[in-house]
Amino acid sequence: MSNSMISIALTQAYADYTADNPQSLARHNAATLVMPGGNTRTVLYYAPFPLGVARGASCYLWDLDGHRYVDFLGEYTAGIYGHSHPTIRAALDGALDNGINFGGPNALEVKLAQAVCQRFPSIQSVRFTNSGTEANLMALTAARAFTKREKILVFGGGYHGGVLYFSGGDNSPVNAPYDFVIAPYNNLKETTALIEKHGLDLAAIILEPMLGGGGCIAADVEFLTMLRTAATRYRSILIFDEVMTSRLSPGGLQAVHGILPDMTTLGKYIGGGMSFGAFGGRADLMAQFDPSRVDSLPHAGTFNNNVLTMSAGLAGLTEIYTPEAAVALNARGDALRSRLNDLCRRQEVPMQFTGIGSMLNIHMTDALLRSPADAAKGDQALRELFFFDMLKAGIWLARRGMISLSLPISDADCDTLVNAVEGFIEQRADLLEASRETN
Repeated sequence: MSNSMISIALTQAYADYTADNPQSLARHNAATLVMPGGNTRTVLYYAPFPLGVARGASCYLWDLDGHRYVDFLGEYTAGIYGHSHPTIRAALDGALDNGINFGGPNALEVKLAQAVCQRFPSIQSVRFTNSGTEANLMALTAARAFTKREKILVFGGGYHGGVLYFSGGDNSPVNAPYDFVIAPYNNLKETTALIEKHGLDLAAIILEPMLGGGGCIAADVEFLTMLRTAATRYRSILIFDEVMTSRLSPGGLQAVHGILPDMTTLGKYIGGGMSFGAFGGRADLMAQFDPSRVDSLPHAGTFNNNVLTMSAGLAGLTEIYTPEAAVALNARGDALRSRLNDLCRRQEVPMQFTGIGSMLNIHMTDALLRSPADAAKGDQALRELFFFDMLKAGIWLARRGMISLSLPISDADCDTLVNAVEGFIEQRADLLEASRETN
């Protein structure tokens, strides 16, 4: 009964959405003529068609049909500065004035590298890339070359880029052809057994200290501690993918927990909104890329040190997202999550918001969530309905329920989200109750 009720509600939501967004539909139809599915970034697609964005300012977006939204997606954590932050804009203007493609080193990359090394405790030396995907590929390359081993331990629900994701707990057919061992996230017993079985062949253990795409589910400190101990014991390289989670404190989650990996990968906001990635860590590991060595590993990339990214990244990390700003933004996120979960508990509905600091994710269940497998037990159709109801209420977030705060988000904007969630609970009370009875 619950599934049929939600199906009826979703059908109506699709119809309302289609009627409200004719320009987005027209854009999508035109796009399908020249791009598979009208899309060039899979996560941005959803049925019946995705909204087309016309412009953004501060923490707001406008779609092609003129609707305004509070941007609670924050470009999947990359948009921490909001849209067209004046300091970022000034840095980019300065870069444009002085030329952007030199074909040689520039002064800005040194300053950004210094800022990154000062910020993140595990990074003694760093190199830049164009994306988090590249950063993770290069970190894994470094680990395999250093250890002379092939196997890589990853975790179900993890995402490390477009060719390194395990969202279904399986090895995606588009993944890079590495020898992966897939372990269950936050499961001490089974992961320990896998490490003991493969330890002497493990080049690297890579994980997000809090899953991003996997639902903002944090790793237990005991779990991270075990991985650190095991990696040291077997001389494997422990890599923290902090492409998303580096925003969660001045020094990332590694600083919060006091657990240092051998290597760290970065991306997203640290490029100031431009294409960016970085990998860094222990000096002896990173020295493999020193081109003055006869046995060095090559690391290419025309735009690794491009002046636009270096300028925007340096301005963002040193002038805007200072340690003080990081503390304040994540305190705002914690307060918002607390308000939302208090609301869900008061209303006694099967809903909860997971996460740490400025990253949140809604799940349509009130059960304890420690892994993506736990989260998959929530009502996914109801969460899709939540997405369309939030759009109608003027809230922009990910279809999978992910929220990441940007610096321009205000208390009033947070009130808008809380009120919208309360409205959803009131309007969909019968569906929420039916979902509880079914699950």
